[in-house]
Amino acid sequence: MAGGGAPKADEPSPHPPKDQLPNVSYCITSPPPWPEAILLGFQHYLVMLGTTVIIPTALVPQMGGGNEEKAKVIQTLLFVAGLNTLLQTWFGTRLPVVIGGSYTFVAPTISIILSGRWNDPDPVSRFKKIMRATQGALIVASTIQIVLGFSGLWRNVTRFLSPLSVVPLVAMAGFGLYEFGFPGVAKCVEIGLPQLVILVLFSQYLAHIIRPGKNIFDRFAVIFSVVIVWIYAHLLTVGGAYNGKPPKTQISCRTDRAGLISAARWISVPYPFQWGAPSFDAGEAFAMMMAAFVALVESTGGFIAVSRYASATPLPPSILSRGVGWQGIAILLSGLFGTGNGSSVSIENAGLLALTRVGSRRV
Repeated sequence: MAGGGAPKADEPSPHPPKDQLPNVSYCITSPPPWPEAILLGFQHYLVMLGTTVIIPTALVPQMGGGNEEKAKVIQTLLFVAGLNTLLQTWFGTRLPVVIGGSYTFVAPTISIILSGRWNDPDPVSRFKKIMRATQGALIVASTIQIVLGFSGLWRNVTRFLSPLSVVPLVAMAGFGLYEFGFPGVAKCVEIGLPQLVILVLFSQYLAHIIRPGKNIFDRFAVIFSVVIVWIYAHLLTVGGAYNGKPPKTQISCRTDRAGLISAARWISVPYPFQWGAPSFDAGEAFAMMMAAFVALVESTGGFIAVSRYASATPLPPSILSRGVGWQGIAILLSGLFGTGNGSSVSIENAGLLALTRVGSRRV
């Protein structure tokens, strides 16, 4: 070579035009106008809100907490999710990903609840003891992603990933959500099924039938369907459709039985160690580390999928490893603030990128 220098390593290049996804409206470097970006961002919030609410709703009562504790955990989880998303988009992979709660950490949390080590006649005291144990396990578990990510060890693994291995990985992570989603739909099928039908109708049919509204119906299908179905559910509630029904049916179907709004404070700012000093146990920490490693593998596929949907440059292994390191920081923050759950890339939001074809970091 001229100058006698060593040949420069090939840099990742953008996807060739023939490999670009069709009809991508906004890629990672082409932000939409602010009003549209705010609406699209709110839609991402609605998508991840389901996971944020379902996980504390399932776990907090088993811990011994009531509606007040449940509302506070949801507020904390939302706050930490927003903080972790900003950290990932600013310093991590810098992809338009949402870092939220993960079902992967539910199993080790339930094992802590059922261990019997934190029995207490006072349910609120029992809740705080279990929450502190969960905090300690998450703090220890975060080290596995921090070490693998920032040391560059995970970079050596990602070199062997290809689309042939990533597609099944992302698909399995998405299919795993069916285990939690469809039983929830079955609890109140007269509301859950119309939600699915309307979402498909707006995103897949109206967008093609009504051409002037193409960019409206497919891009904001989630907002349209959520508003319509919530009004429908509220009409069923005030109309007395569930009067006399079993309590479990009323909790699942009525719009006035969650108890979160009345229990939530007007102003509440989460802070580290709000439940007290964390407690540490080797067995609990080891179980949580296994969940953190599973979340690491799932999120690796999520990062690659999001970069594809956003038409970004193919992720170099070093950037992918750095994103994993910052996800370890996200799990650490979850443990410090006491969310009762770890963090990972939201597969639901990756799916929303594919649905709306908007991969802007601003959104």
